[in-house]
Amino acid sequence: MLDVISVPVTGQENPIDPSTPLGALAEFYRAFNARDVDMMVRNWLQTEEASMDNPLGGIRRGWQEIGPVYERIFTGRAAVTVEFFDYSLHELSDAFLAVGRERGRLVAGDTTLDLKIRTSRWYVRVDGRWRQLHHHGSMEDAELFARYQAAVR
Repeated sequence: MLDVISVPVTGQENPIDPSTPLGALAEFYRAFNARDVDMMVRNWLQTEEASMDNPLGGIRRGWQEIGPVYERIFTGRAAVTVEFFDYSLHELSDAFLAVGRERGRLVAGDTTLDLKIRTSRWYVRVDGRWRQLHHHGSMEDAELFARYQAAVR
């Protein structure tokens, strides 16, 4: 039986060892919500094998393409925060997959959007530490997606 975890990962948890799956996820959300590029770099695999397919960046391959997407989000006029919830963890010996949902908020001037994103994150163990190899995020609501893209451009 698959366990669905209801306690959200917000990035505001007490520090959790990033060598654990939950710690790696918490580190990602801490980096994202704090707009911490250095922490984001530590969380991601820094190779050409890394990939991302999300509402803002489209398909990006390799950290050299992924990093600028986060830099654009972190330095843009829109403040975006998210948390991961309603998720399951699928752990193998040197990899784990987290599958769930994100909810969050975007604030840009007079625009406020409540975000709903389907999300998966795939991590691999490198030198005893989890590194994000792949992220996929998508929005079911096409109108929300269009408003989100317009607000962060």
